[in-house]
Amino acid sequence: MKVLSGAMHYFRTLPQQWPDRLGKLRAMGVDTVETYVPWNLHEPRPGRFDFTGLADMEGFFRAAGEAGLKVIVRPGPYICAEWENGGLPSWLPGPYRCHDPRFLEPVDRFFDELVPRIAAHQVTRGGNVVMVQVENEYGSYGTDPVYLRHLADGLVRRGIDVPLFTSDGATDLMLTGGTLPGVLATANFGSGAERQFEVLARHRPDDDPFCMEFWNGWFDHYGEPHHTRDPQDATQALEEILERGSVNFYMAVGGTNFGFWAGANADGDTYQPTVTSYDYDAPISESGALTPKFWAYREALGRHADLPPVPESLQETLPPQHVELGERLALLDCLDVLSTGTVRSAATRTFEELGQDYGLAVYRTRIPGPRGDALRVGVRGLHDRANVLVDGAVAGVLERNGASDVEVKTPAEGAELTLVVEAMGRVNYGPLVGERKGVLDGVRHDQQYLFGWEIDPVPLSDVSALPWGRASASEGPAFHRGTLHVERPADGFLALPGWVKGHVWVNGFHLGRYWDKGPQITLYVPWPLLREGANEIVVLEMDGAPQDARVELRPEPQL
Repeated sequence: MKVLSGAMHYFRTLPQQWPDRLGKLRAMGVDTVETYVPWNLHEPRPGRFDFTGLADMEGFFRAAGEAGLKVIVRPGPYICAEWENGGLPSWLPGPYRCHDPRFLEPVDRFFDELVPRIAAHQVTRGGNVVMVQVENEYGSYGTDPVYLRHLADGLVRRGIDVPLFTSDGATDLMLTGGTLPGVLATANFGSGAERQFEVLARHRPDDDPFCMEFWNGWFDHYGEPHHTRDPQDATQALEEILERGSVNFYMAVGGTNFGFWAGANADGDTYQPTVTSYDYDAPISESGALTPKFWAYREALGRHADLPPVPESLQETLPPQHVELGERLALLDCLDVLSTGTVRSAATRTFEELGQDYGLAVYRTRIPGPRGDALRVGVRGLHDRANVLVDGAVAGVLERNGASDVEVKTPAEGAELTLVVEAMGRVNYGPLVGERKGVLDGVRHDQQYLFGWEIDPVPLSDVSALPWGRASASEGPAFHRGTLHVERPADGFLALPGWVKGHVWVNGFHLGRYWDKGPQITLYVPWPLLREGANEIVVLEMDGAPQDARVELRPEPQL
């Protein structure tokens, strides 16, 4: 039986918008929706589980059922997905993705909580879950059949009785490393279905051809061009798949990497952080718009299945306007509210050693003086960016793949050195998965290591307690606040012309990161975040706000 499926990640779209996106997905012509399950979202701290809000996986299953869709679930424990750390919690000890007990024990604890929730929604129990994946693209990473068998047996033992499957790139290397005897093997690719399925059949001649990830679009990194794919080219590739087997569009519905959830890639030593938008040039966009791909795919799918009517779209957008952000509060003037507690340490510590997942950390020490010569202060192992202040004055910005040191001249009484270190996304694919954040290998003034640090972890998980109105004249990163007035909630697209790099919150919800390196220009503001009347916008600008300190609402996304 041919499976027609499309990927939508419940954790990248607000729950109030699930019915709209799922209804449009069904109207495109598929009868199944596929989703990953991000471990780090559901178990943010060891043994503390969350299945609410964006993490309401079972609510998503129910919403899919109401839209007439079956569900394919890919629970990991690793998911890639351009998601922070590939879905693995930052608190995990290494090694990763193998049958070492140090990894399997937390995996089993998570699966004890997760898998029965999935099992309860299987078609064999009156639900709509029809397939469950074992790991994810494991052949791209390692070769440990003991580990894969442990996961597969664990899924069955915890109640999964629908078909299991693996998915890998269609190469000998990946298919020999990522597949399991007796478990359906599927392939991931963007074109060349005949060739890809031939490779798959050489390894698994008895398995029905299934493209589990048809890459009909792509994701973006900061500082690189925005990716699009011609609808005609993508539709031709789709038809080649449909002539031979089953398909799952990746992605069918675009979404958003809210908060700190955007991951990163690494090309050799080059670090490539992923942007906030996960629009993916999908047939149903990040904001739910029906793109030319949607209509082209619907026509192609209509030759293989009955097509339901396309639901009427009730999408509205906010009118274009400017919002003045007239209030300012320096980050360094409110560490008493934002820090989870000052840590005193001889040497620098990583975020993980501080018990912190994401956000910022403020490192402070003194450089003794006098040192008449201007010497370079350099951070070794910076992950990923640091605003440098000397005696409270901005001295420069260091980046993981940019400037690695700044010049500091120290007076007789010495100088206070402050580093505001920002973690971008953890690498989600390849050998760097599980990387640490913060300052990994210390700070030096010329050849001399600096010791005696005070470190404030600043997770930025909640900005509701910011002491607005407090006198604040410090330099460096600063919060800015203004009020957006709306007649009724509608989608918006927020632009920050003149701003450099930072984060945006709307009514306390963390939309994500912005960066003038592009390509993304606007951040998507989903209507459920807004309320009639006054709405709070808070921007944390790391490098320096424009003089007029205002943001814009634009009528369309600019990605």
